[in-house]
Amino acid sequence: MKRLSLAAAAAVLAFAAPASAESPFWPVQTKGAVASELRGVWKSRGYGWIVEFGPDGGKLFQTAGGACYADPRREPDPDGVMGVWRAEGQGTITLAGDPASTRYLFDRLSSLPAACVSTAPWTADRITAFVADTFAAVYPHSAERGLDWSARRASALTKAGSQASDAQLWTALSDLLAGLDDPHVELHGVVGGDQRDLEPGVSPTLARVRAADPEGGEKAWLQAYRDGILTQILAGKGRQAANNRIFWGRAGDIGYLNVVTMGAFARNAAPDDPRPLDAVLDEALTAFTGAKAVVVDVSNNRGGYDTISRAIAARFTDQPRLAYSKVAVGAKATPQPVTVEPANGPRFTGPVYLVTSDITVSAGETFGLMMKALPNVKQVGGVTHGAYSDQLPKPLPNGWAFALPAELYKTSDGRDMEGRGLAPDMPMVIFPSDDLANGHAKAIEALMAKIQVSIP
Repeated sequence: MKRLSLAAAAAVLAFAAPASAESPFWPVQTKGAVASELRGVWKSRGYGWIVEFGPDGGKLFQTAGGACYADPRREPDPDGVMGVWRAEGQGTITLAGDPASTRYLFDRLSSLPAACVSTAPWTADRITAFVADTFAAVYPHSAERGLDWSARRASALTKAGSQASDAQLWTALSDLLAGLDDPHVELHGVVGGDQRDLEPGVSPTLARVRAADPEGGEKAWLQAYRDGILTQILAGKGRQAANNRIFWGRAGDIGYLNVVTMGAFARNAAPDDPRPLDAVLDEALTAFTGAKAVVVDVSNNRGGYDTISRAIAARFTDQPRLAYSKVAVGAKATPQPVTVEPANGPRFTGPVYLVTSDITVSAGETFGLMMKALPNVKQVGGVTHGAYSDQLPKPLPNGWAFALPAELYKTSDGRDMEGRGLAPDMPMVIFPSDDLANGHAKAIEALMAKIQVSIP
């Protein structure tokens, strides 16, 4: 899952700059001291944040519906948004983890709202109202999805009064979020000493896999997926690398690259560290030299980091390409454009076939947007899940936490994508219901056979 706390990995994979030179970013803190221009209180456009900057650092508050509380996490910058800043005019600033990451607009407040320092207890009804108000304010396309948060809020509050137990609160919040088919929505809490987790949005394919083997879960299916790649598609000549997150090789004169997560490529490195990935891509792309085409397979990609997605897409372009733009829900702001820049290392700019399915999600889908912006790429397979936004974490005052998407993503030609899967140019069933274990390898072999016929 993409989280807002993920910092960008490389300036060369940066967000697009306007035609005119951008104003520079400055460190929020220099030698431990916060820039004097920042000191005071700021409210974000979208996201539900208030930040109070003092001489020694920033303090984050969560706000929705007039309620407010200090973020209970111990980190001084838990979402990684207070690394750099720049002025955007009178009373407005941009904050970001670094100049290459997502940028957040904040407007100055005259003072910290009284609700942020209130000592009123956070009873079950107040927590329920806060969660409902957050979804009403920042959840993407609520009206289009038929989500009446006012009605849901009222219904949930009938189950969670001020004296409600943890069990009753869990029921109220679960009912509030009922029916959301969104992998970026989460609810976590402890009830009676037991951990409770609500994580909707399982793809139909994975639901079938789990139903077919309730005891083994996905383990056997994942093993069959791996074996099909290495022994069938790549005929025993493939490579498994980068903490088992990447498979690659050549099937004759067709290159094959399979990426199952956008990150966590080494156990001894940060999950968004691109360096373990770079070494593997250098080797793979060098091996693809002279290939007729390359198949890039993200049909089983569970997401991760957009910076990683850009690093991979950069291996398949010969010039900068606008991929998409993003903006916070409810924010009066110009969408932030995102480009793919050519990588410095080995690249392949011939025909590329991008394989997707309903499992492809999050950073796997933003990767799809990046790749489809390239004229040499054709998408094959199934429609992706439709969850592009970064995941916005919201810790609660009672020790529980929830998360939700809070951004809108638009393609380079202006189509709004959040909640809508990325449709293939060439539809193909990748995980047939009657052959879940072996269907993927057969589908890729069939695709390669078509490529051989279509490309001289």
